[in-house]
Amino acid sequence: MKPLLKIIRFTKHLWPYYLLLFIFTAVVSLLVQLQPILIRQLVAELQNVGSAAASDKAILIIVGLLFAQDVVSNVLVNFMQYHGDVLSVKLKIFLSNRYYEHILQLPQSYFDTELSGKITARLTRSVVQITEFVKMMGNNFASFILTTVFSLAIVAYFSPLIALLLFSLYPIFIWLTVRSSGKWIEYQDGINQNQDIAFGRFQESISQVKAVKSFVREQSELNFFSKHLKQTLKLTKPQSRLWHTMDFRRKLVLNVIFGIVYLLLFWQAKTGSLSLADTIMIFQLTLMIRMPVFTISFLVENIQRAVADSKDYFMALDTVPAIEDVPAAKNLRVAKGKVEFRDVHFAYDKKPVIKGLNFSIEPGSKIALVGESGEGKSTIANLLLRLYQPSQGNIAVDGQDIAGVKQHSLRKNIGVVFQEPNLFSGSIAENIAYGKPAATKQQIIAAAKAANADDFINSFDDGYESLIGERGLKLSGGQKQRIAIARAILKDAPILILDEATSSLDSKSELLVHEALENLMHARTTIIIAHRLSTIQNVDVIVTLKNGQVDEIGSPTKLAKTKGIYAQLLAVQSAKSAEQRKQALNKFGIVA
Repeated sequence: MKPLLKIIRFTKHLWPYYLLLFIFTAVVSLLVQLQPILIRQLVAELQNVGSAAASDKAILIIVGLLFAQDVVSNVLVNFMQYHGDVLSVKLKIFLSNRYYEHILQLPQSYFDTELSGKITARLTRSVVQITEFVKMMGNNFASFILTTVFSLAIVAYFSPLIALLLFSLYPIFIWLTVRSSGKWIEYQDGINQNQDIAFGRFQESISQVKAVKSFVREQSELNFFSKHLKQTLKLTKPQSRLWHTMDFRRKLVLNVIFGIVYLLLFWQAKTGSLSLADTIMIFQLTLMIRMPVFTISFLVENIQRAVADSKDYFMALDTVPAIEDVPAAKNLRVAKGKVEFRDVHFAYDKKPVIKGLNFSIEPGSKIALVGESGEGKSTIANLLLRLYQPSQGNIAVDGQDIAGVKQHSLRKNIGVVFQEPNLFSGSIAENIAYGKPAATKQQIIAAAKAANADDFINSFDDGYESLIGERGLKLSGGQKQRIAIARAILKDAPILILDEATSSLDSKSELLVHEALENLMHARTTIIIAHRLSTIQNVDVIVTLKNGQVDEIGSPTKLAKTKGIYAQLLAVQSAKSAEQRKQALNKFGIVA
């Protein structure tokens, strides 16, 4: 129940809707309670027909009141359902936004271990069940309470024994339901887990459908998907048996008690303890009580589903971001753009990757990180962006420890061009302006020209408004890369991280991208995760990494004369065999 109480607490801004729904439901319930009382009076009047006590006017008034009660109830029920629909949508929007907002605040490490499809599936499942629960409670809870209280009170006035029998249904129903709840939720957790795995893989394979088709893995992916969905069926069968066995027992108890109630009711009528009018009224009231008893079953099932399906939602919300702004965090102010790594340590899953890293980057200079694969080159870039947090040491920009500045202000001052361009579905203009949404059309075009992208963009029928598909699938590798460079140029950040992605491009595209990169790096403090020797040779400083530490620092000319990693790379170029050269360079993630 804790998850449901959380929902009520942090959706308190929706309480006016809860209250309005409760009032509508309460009024409708009270009007419904009038019906058996009015029918009792009508029966009593009809029994007097032909006698001096008969009153046609009284009969017409009662019939008119029954008609009015039906009409008013109908109007209020529709108003109630309208507000229930509005509340449901408002709640969906709030829960979805709250989840999305929190997920975006979580560190990169969270997404390293979670499939995007699972994150989406959890949101969809949780929000649907929670909103259905709230709507159901709003439409039924007040009715359940008021119908039970008023009906039992009226029945108790005329027949305390019948009222006691009817009241006994509730604790028996609740006891039988609670007995099976724990096991039911356990089955539901297993079902949810398998659904998350199945739909997580579904989204992953759809997003990489080219690879699936290329490796002829369609059937394998389908088998994996089907396997976990079949597992949900395997778990649903015992879950359903458990539920329906319990439901059969509850209804058996219900039938037995109501059978006794009917016998007792008609016995009291036969012996004269109750009049015909009283008997008909109590009979109607017992039927009304029967509905709330069934509602218990419906409520409990919905509560169980809401509790089970909201667990993952709240687990995500309860995940505390590992990287948060300190209370006194200030905006980063970049005057020159000097970057310093001071005794920085970092580990992935307790496995050290960076061990006491120390180096600085002068304002406006270009520095290349070189080292074997797994030496932490990309990790250094992620640490500067504060996507990860050092376990020891600190990183400073213009003397300001980045742990003490607001993350948004830090990232606003850093431009990035990743090896994978990371484009979004939408237009080319929207993607270029992603880092600067308020940019004018002229600014977007200027950035595209600087990135050597304007010509190919204008070759499309819709130019800058051309839609590029998910992840830019309608563009070539070189085109995507130039859009990413244009995006970084438009952002105009003083510090640049460049995970150069030219190794898979053809010669013409590589030349265009290289020119665009030169435009981008001009007068910016640039960190290059090196992939090409030609790029390394044009930087101001090379930092070679070995065993998670700085091995050498110096200009390309200086390091070429040592026996370090860079000198080894240059030596590889003179290898006799092209294949030997390729294998040696691959060791460093370098393309000749």
